[in-house]
Amino acid sequence: MTDLRSPALFVADALALDFLNSVATPADEPVDWIADGDGFLAWLAQSGLAPANETKALRKRSTPRELDAAAAKARDLREWFRSFVTKHKGRPLRADALRQLGPLNRLLEADEKYSQIVEQGGATLRLRSMRRWRAPDALLSPIGEALARFVCEEEFADVKVCERPGCTLLFADHTRGRARRWCSMALCGNRAKQAALRQRRKAMAQEAKS
Repeated sequence: MTDLRSPALFVADALALDFLNSVATPADEPVDWIADGDGFLAWLAQSGLAPANETKALRKRSTPRELDAAAAKARDLREWFRSFVTKHKGRPLRADALRQLGPLNRLLEADEKYSQIVEQGGATLRLRSMRRWRAPDALLSPIGEALARFVCEEEFADVKVCERPGCTLLFADHTRGRARRWCSMALCGNRAKQAALRQRRKAMAQEAKS
């Protein structure tokens, strides 16, 4: 795969689907933004799921092999969740889907999350959610939380795949009337319109000859 990982794509209007879109074909060749440890750290930083200071600290105290192993686990998680979303998209998610969510619940169980009282704005206090980042595998925890929130809060009936042939990007359609068709106008909408225009002109030319 071509190494064109920066910037990653965030067009899904749902972070869990943006995670699935971390492998895509935005141009002519497929790109995997989490193909290795460095790419995984970069994607987490762009997504906002992991604080930059924590990813920098993990990079310093972890070996490239450890970071690559965490990226491999993230890719496995991505493809497992893609299968789940693909199976259930386009219709309301039923409660009996819980039986299929064992891998996600096990990931959530491993999360080292806690709360801390912190200062806010110099005048008030608030309770802030924190996380211990002891090892590269901890990088999977915020992704697991994003996936869990998606499962519990998103309408699976609104999950769609871009209509442009060849595009695999998923998105949550939150538009009025649920009329969204493309992952984005810049990536696929304009291409599809241009292709349709060329097809119409070709058909008109053929009719003119006949």
